[in-house]
Amino acid sequence: MTDEVRTSEDMATGLAGRVALVTGASGGIGRAIALALSSAGVSVAIGYGANDAAAHHLAGHITAAGGRAAALTADLAYPAEVARLAEEAEEAFGQVDVLVSNAGAGTREPLEAISVNDFDDTIAVNLRAPFLLAQRLLPEMARRAFGRILFVSSVAAFTGGLVGPHYAASKAGLHGLTHSLAARFADDGITVNAIAPALITDTGMLPGEPDELRQRVPVGRLGRPAEVADLALAVLRNPYLTSQVISIDGGIYPH
Repeated sequence: MTDEVRTSEDMATGLAGRVALVTGASGGIGRAIALALSSAGVSVAIGYGANDAAAHHLAGHITAAGGRAAALTADLAYPAEVARLAEEAEEAFGQVDVLVSNAGAGTREPLEAISVNDFDDTIAVNLRAPFLLAQRLLPEMARRAFGRILFVSSVAAFTGGLVGPHYAASKAGLHGLTHSLAARFADDGITVNAIAPALITDTGMLPGEPDELRQRVPVGRLGRPAEVADLALAVLRNPYLTSQVISIDGGIYPH
C-alpha cells in the first residue's frame, strides 16, 4: 500500500471506533459536536455541568440510534472534578482518544464590576480545566500513538469580544495552550487545534439580542451549532492539521 492510499484511508476512517470526551455537551455547540462524532462511529462521553435532563436525553438519543454514549457530570471549576470526569470517561469506554474541550463560562460585566472570583472562575472553567484534561489524557494518547485534542475558543480571543476581558483572556489562553501542546506531541500521532466561533445560536453565550447581533455579522445571520460541528469534525479527521486556530464567525474577524 502506498503512503498516499494509506493516508487517504486514515483520513476517512481514523475516527471510527474511537472514544471522545466532549465537555459542555448537553446543548448548543457541544451537543452538535457529540452528535457529529457519533455519526462518524465515535463513542461519546457527554460531559456536562447542571443540565442533567438534556445530557441524558442526548445519551439516550445516541444509543437509540445505535451509537455508544454515557452522560457524565462534573463541575469543571474544581480540579478534582476534572480528574474524576476523565477517569469516568475511561472507565465507561476503556480509553479516550479524542478530547473536545467545549465547556465555557463567562458573565457580561463592565470592567469595574468583574470581581476576583468572577475572573478566577472564568479562567478555571475556560482555561485551567482544558489544561488539566489534556494533561491527564495526553500520556495515554501518546502511548497509543493516536490522539485528537480540540479546544473550543472564541473570536473574542482575537477581538476582545462583547462578554468581557476575563472571558477574552481565558479564550486567548487556549491558543497558547494549543500551540504548546501541538509542538510537544506532533510526532506522537496527536493533533492539537482550536476553533474560534462567534455569535452561534443556542449556546447561552449570546451577548445581546439576536436581531441586534445579526447586524454585526457580514454574512447577515447568526451561525448554527451544526456548522461549528462540521468544522470540528473536519479538523479532528485530518492527521496533518495541527497547531492551528480556525475562526468560524461569519466574517467578523477576517485574518
